[in-house]
Amino acid sequence: MPATPDASNPSRKFHFISGLPRSGTTLLAAILNQNPRFRAGMTSPLADIMGVVMAEASSKNDFSFDVSDEQRVALLRGLVENFYSVQTDAGVVFDTSRLWCSRMQLLNTLFPGVKVIACVRQLAWVLDSMERLVQRQPVSVSKVFRFDTNTTVYSRVEALTDPRGMVGFAYQATKDAFYGQYAQKHLLMLTYESLVSDPVAAMRSVYRFLDEPWFEHDFDHIEYHAEEFDARVGMPGLHSVRPKVASIERQPVLPREIFGRFANEAFWMDPKNNVNHVPIV
Repeated sequence: MPATPDASNPSRKFHFISGLPRSGTTLLAAILNQNPRFRAGMTSPLADIMGVVMAEASSKNDFSFDVSDEQRVALLRGLVENFYSVQTDAGVVFDTSRLWCSRMQLLNTLFPGVKVIACVRQLAWVLDSMERLVQRQPVSVSKVFRFDTNTTVYSRVEALTDPRGMVGFAYQATKDAFYGQYAQKHLLMLTYESLVSDPVAAMRSVYRFLDEPWFEHDFDHIEYHAEEFDARVGMPGLHSVRPKVASIERQPVLPREIFGRFANEAFWMDPKNNVNHVPIV
């Protein structure tokens, strides 16, 4: 069953992008945006807004007894539809948030047949990429580390991989989706390595997963920038995309002991783990 269309635009479909940071979510959005039928962007506030509404419609609010489950579903679905209602030219909308992998059951309730693309990458390289951004800014500190000036590469990695940290939460949420009951037919694992080394093959797999007609993308001229947001969190370049999709060889900046500690955490690469037969690109 295809994703439920927008009531105000019966032909509109909603899909969701999630997964690990520094794993190609922004690059994927930039590529998808080349298709005039698609609208995609960097992480939006929608999932966080939805969380606030869910909390206020629950027993946190003394008057929530008067809110039925049917009303909750209509309210939350309406949030998604209305959030994008001003962009009437897009027939297919992709919302991005690391939270979506932790809300597969909710998404399937709101949009039966929903499709979620989880971007993943070797965890050691995710952390290495984050540390590389930090080292580019020696005279400033980042909101990612709560503006703490007394950090080391070791404490920064611990903060990132904490279960509530930027990488740790996303990693556990992705595992939650991968092993969960809604993984089959609703989840695609898109590896960063495949996307940058063979973007044509990777994107063709994405289109097949979405059941969308193929669009000829230009992988040599990709555009996406979010300088204002990146500056606000004190991490310039967090959502920058190089003009040409390509795989770049580099040496790790992380100490060898840290890099080695996370080198074998790609659970999606072991066929024995894929009990739900999730497509992995």
